[in-house]
Amino acid sequence: MTTRNTAIDPVTLAVLKGRLEQIADEMDATLYRSAFNPIIAEARDACHGLYHAETGATLVQGTNGLPIFVGAMAFAVKAVIDKVAREGDLHPDDIFLFNDPYDGGTHLNDFRLVRPIFRNGRLFCWMASVGHWLDIGGNVPGNFNARATDSFQEGVRIPPVKLVKAGVMNHDLLAILAANSRVPVSNYGDLNGQLNALDLGVRRLTELLDEHGEETVAAAFDAFTARADALMRSAIGKLPDGVYSFEDYLDNDGITADRLLIALDLTIAGDRMTLDFSRSSAPCAGPLNIAYSTAVACCYVALKHVFTDVPANAGCLNPITFVIPESTLLAVKPPKPVGGYTETILRVIGVVFGALALADPARATAAPFGTINALSLAGYRKDGSRWVMFSFFGGGLGGNPETDGLNHANNPISTATIPPVEILEAAYPVMFTQWALRPDSAGAGLHRGGLGAVYEIEALTDADVFLLGERGVFAPFGVAGGTPAALNRFTWQSDEGEKSPPLASKVTDVKIRDGQRVRLETPGGGGWGDPKRRDAEAVARDVRLGYLGREAARTAYGVALTDDGALDIAATASLREFPAA
Repeated sequence: MTTRNTAIDPVTLAVLKGRLEQIADEMDATLYRSAFNPIIAEARDACHGLYHAETGATLVQGTNGLPIFVGAMAFAVKAVIDKVAREGDLHPDDIFLFNDPYDGGTHLNDFRLVRPIFRNGRLFCWMASVGHWLDIGGNVPGNFNARATDSFQEGVRIPPVKLVKAGVMNHDLLAILAANSRVPVSNYGDLNGQLNALDLGVRRLTELLDEHGEETVAAAFDAFTARADALMRSAIGKLPDGVYSFEDYLDNDGITADRLLIALDLTIAGDRMTLDFSRSSAPCAGPLNIAYSTAVACCYVALKHVFTDVPANAGCLNPITFVIPESTLLAVKPPKPVGGYTETILRVIGVVFGALALADPARATAAPFGTINALSLAGYRKDGSRWVMFSFFGGGLGGNPETDGLNHANNPISTATIPPVEILEAAYPVMFTQWALRPDSAGAGLHRGGLGAVYEIEALTDADVFLLGERGVFAPFGVAGGTPAALNRFTWQSDEGEKSPPLASKVTDVKIRDGQRVRLETPGGGGWGDPKRRDAEAVARDVRLGYLGREAARTAYGVALTDDGALDIAATASLREFPAA
């Protein structure tokens, strides 16, 4: 696909934008409905899009796909483009498959399918699908190995290879993939869901091209890119020039207790922005590293959260310069482990939020809970069949200038949803004995953070347990006078009593017996603004709802209650040091 000079009117452009987004949305829905794995089918840990023929740049994404994948997939498609440039041999109906996290990927569970779209014998664009497969080998079922020190301990790594050549499936590759998974049937079902989504996408795009023509659609792609570029430059230009620095920490790398620094120096100069992460920690021994493509992708997600009017298109990154040296844990090469990438990108997104808040306090948002708490339980059913349950869990979002943070929400990396308890209990031999909001977990503020949650899970067979989480040492921060939220907490039952991880948020090789439980208490979000300025009746209501204890209401907010739970106006006035009137 080459740049066209075809003029396109605004109405046609709007129609094409909607039609193209609908194609990606339909592809997403097709995979969600057909996937075997609840992480795709229910949590929607997947994405589809259209990409530029020569550069791989994102042209169109759906409204439901995982945003972090959209940012990374441009690098993934470019990896296929580079392979074709080296080797040639590209045919219509080829489909490339890979999960290489260092070459446009994220971590090994995320399998990408990339397919060329030809028109009249010429490459027009690329179409791609990515989804999180449940298990792909490695030392730990589910692959979130908190003690991995290289990628070989995390699973099987597949470079870009042809799964389908000119319409013919490579069954030898399928056999290799099946032999390297504890749950090959689940992976096979997810793969077929992705293939079907691509087939549908090709049909829908062909219909659109037949109706409007290649030149018109190509001109629309160019217009989308230019529009995103212009709007991002306009948004940046409204911020005051300067350098804004922000830092946060990861608890540890799963190997030692040493904290890991994520540091950003953000420079605004006219209509351009530079994100410099040079001061961040060096590559670590454990799996909290990420590749350069992943770091850029999560910055894309952060910027899209802040500048919501800018279209989701590669053009929005044109005014951005990234400085992410290989001397940091944010741009590692193989075989450094990257399985815990979700925790690191959450911290990167947080520091982007923090730095932009310094540039524009009106955009200041307190930290969200900041961990997916990747929890895996695995074992054998009573009939001898293998089971692997992986899930991620919710927590509180940060308070902001307008509202309290959301209770029990998902992280800002995605539009994914927390898998429902009914689905997890139906799919695996587990029983949730508690799924509830966590009292006193939110950071206090004029606008408090959202509440975290409590999940207690009973194993119905003997099980191995693995957790890769964060925020067990460094709490989600508050801003503008708000306080931090509660720390993450994980415990499990054993024959010797309750136990917890030595490294707070990460543990491997825990064994529990049939009937024993694990308990995860997730953080809330940080608070925004001075807690003593929060409406006292709102504090009393939070106490009545069980969100907040009486003592916390008194100490954090300066609010006193009567024995029956009503607001004690005189005592509150005394605590807050202003007249009762």
